[in-house]
Amino acid sequence: MTGSKRLSRTSFRAGAQLLAAAALLAWLPQAASADSASEAVTAATHANLAAAGKDIGTVHTHLHHTLNCLVGPKGEGFDKAAINPCANAGNGAIPDSKDAAKTKVLEDAATLARGGIAATDLAAAQKAAHETEAKLKTLK
Repeated sequence: MTGSKRLSRTSFRAGAQLLAAAALLAWLPQAASADSASEAVTAATHANLAAAGKDIGTVHTHLHHTLNCLVGPKGEGFDKAAINPCANAGNGAIPDSKDAAKTKVLEDAATLARGGIAATDLAAAQKAAHETEAKLKTLK
């Protein structure tokens, strides 16, 4: 094989790899686009974990995760110190929702989660977490 043919094949491979990388990068923003439904499912999962918490700290921690998924980084009650399990799913279930009826359910769930976070009694916080989960499960 001559040097020019080898260079040509190498250039072709490099170009193909560059094209594949560009296609992948073009796809990534779509994959990371807002997904209100998955954010709501993740919020419900954390509400369930909060309801099962054996101490007030665990309940509050998972309710913060729930609220963070619901409201997103710019929403009321978002806690930067708490994990946002929905960080890669969008901007929060509420801001990402396109359906007014679902948005209302999400907002009601966020209100319940805030109540649980404010509760100092374990049973009251667990009850709020359970109610938050139940509210979110109505979206299925």
